[in-house]
Amino acid sequence: DYHKKQNALRALQKKALDKNPDEFYFKMIHAELKDGVHVIKQPKEEVTPEQVKLMRTQDIKYMEMKRVAEAKKIERLKSELHLLDAEGKSPNKHVFFFDTKKEVQEFDIATHLDTVPELVSRTYNRPTIATLQKETLKGATNPAQLKKLAQQRKNQYDLLKQRIDREKAMFVVAQKIQTRKDLLDKTHKVKVKKETKNGPAIYKFKFQRKR
Repeated sequence: DYHKKQNALRALQKKALDKNPDEFYFKMIHAELKDGVHVIKQPKEEVTPEQVKLMRTQDIKYMEMKRVAEAKKIERLKSELHLLDAEGKSPNKHVFFFDTKKEVQEFDIATHLDTVPELVSRTYNRPTIATLQKETLKGATNPAQLKKLAQQRKNQYDLLKQRIDREKAMFVVAQKIQTRKDLLDKTHKVKVKKETKNGPAIYKFKFQRKR
């Protein structure tokens, strides 16, 4: 290993001694020395304003296509879950009307809905007493199975929330790209609101009469 390294060093020294001081190759044009390190200069892109507008338009179309695809997935998930007991869901209201205060005091919601008191709080799958007497119990009854099903449903709701957040983020990105595209116009404009994480910057453009 020692002799191998020595031979490599001797070969490098010979190469340095034999180097032509007037040697030139085209890569030298795009390279410079910074703090003893060769840095490749990045070529400056030459694009016209029309080309930039076209690229912005393509970006907006791509983002809109992805956003619509995400929205369809969200609707499909919602139809599967039916938003049962979802967090953040506005509570359902079931209003009952009575003629006298006595009826209000004597009112029993379980009797009125013809079900058992344990099922009154349910907004779905709330069978009547007659159905419970006629039909046999269906579905999972084992606590372990019920826990597994509850975890699966929670995972589905988490996935739905992630997709909703992603769709909102795509909408914001599309708005920001559209704003940058609009700024390419030479029309006089004034910034009204700064860009934020949740929204694009807002500009007020000078009105121009179109011929």
